[in-house]
Amino acid sequence: MAGAAIPNSTVKANIDTNKSYLFPLILVTSLFFLWGLAYGLLDVLNKHFQEVLNVTKSRSTLLQLSYFGAYFLMALPAGLFMNRYGYKRGIILGLLLYAIGAFLFYPAASHLSFEGFLLALFILACGLACLETAANPYVTVLGSRETSEQRLNLSQCFNGLGSFLGPIIGGMLFFEDKANPASVKDLSSVQLTYIIIGILVLVIALFFYRTPLPEIKEEEQTGNESLAATKPLFEHSHFVWGVITQFFYVAAQVGVGALFLNYATEYWEGTSSKEASFLLSIGMALFLAGRFIGTAIMRKVAANKLLMLYATINVVLCAVVMAGSGALSVYALIAIFFFMSIMFPTIFALGVKDLGIHTKQGASFQIMSIVGGAIVPFVMGLVADKQSTALAYGVPLLCFLVVFYYGGWGYKRK
Repeated sequence: MAGAAIPNSTVKANIDTNKSYLFPLILVTSLFFLWGLAYGLLDVLNKHFQEVLNVTKSRSTLLQLSYFGAYFLMALPAGLFMNRYGYKRGIILGLLLYAIGAFLFYPAASHLSFEGFLLALFILACGLACLETAANPYVTVLGSRETSEQRLNLSQCFNGLGSFLGPIIGGMLFFEDKANPASVKDLSSVQLTYIIIGILVLVIALFFYRTPLPEIKEEEQTGNESLAATKPLFEHSHFVWGVITQFFYVAAQVGVGALFLNYATEYWEGTSSKEASFLLSIGMALFLAGRFIGTAIMRKVAANKLLMLYATINVVLCAVVMAGSGALSVYALIAIFFFMSIMFPTIFALGVKDLGIHTKQGASFQIMSIVGGAIVPFVMGLVADKQSTALAYGVPLLCFLVVFYYGGWGYKRK
């Protein structure tokens, strides 16, 4: 969900035009990979904890609550910290929190404590919130202004790479082989995976500590100040609907992934959890490809119309998923990822358009609306436990209807 730029703002830094910032750019780009990897592993952990800790589907979605709840609670404090102490220190703080959270997976696994995992994941995600707050503006200033968008797109590719590799790594390490059913029935692989991740994060933090980085600041370029100055933020209907829509979109995106492994193993006969993890990685790859393809299509098609079209397709795909028709429904579930790809940045851009002096504040509310990803998957888990996993996908179907409305009417500025 990263990568939505704030319109009408410019980022400045104490850049030495005669100096190469290739190594700092590599370091900052590594942050995109790190939070993509964390997100890619998240949905795999849901199914693994169901199998090893015997938690219900609804309880396993508390992982999403911890993860996205941390984003919601940490977003504003992270911004305040960086405004006072600088983006470099904010990045180091984020990496330290990431590492602490990763290391806490070890005692949580030793004690088979699901609550311990929730705490560890919450601390880890607090670190990710710091990293996401800092990484996008840093990428834009580490080089010439003319190529800033190219650098940001390149960095986002590594975010997609991390999200793609996460389910593959989790599938290989966390789940048993059909040929050897007793191969993975404890949490030792989770311990090892997160210890390695924690060490890697600390190494990167050390590199950041020892590498000189330019300090940056953002300055607003308010194109429609007279209108925005006389009209309060929440009287901009397109902004209000944008926040509402973003809440439901993120809820849908997180929910689709949270129960993916459950769905694939239940409705495609013979599919193991490991194989379902690999199918999830295909969905993540389609999500990444969809970003680039959607961006190209928007050169010819208005953003709101493409948003409306993609939402319509996902409503239909969710209906196919709810039918529980074996492999066909699993393919439909995978396809949903492709059509979700452009939704977050498109809703973001439409929601903060022409807010003038309110642009920065409006962007903050848009980011905070990702709390939908913390709340709604739990509802899906309850439906899955009491009814069926297939029926639970009626929840994202309803969410995509909200996106459909926004693309057709809600985005309009009055």
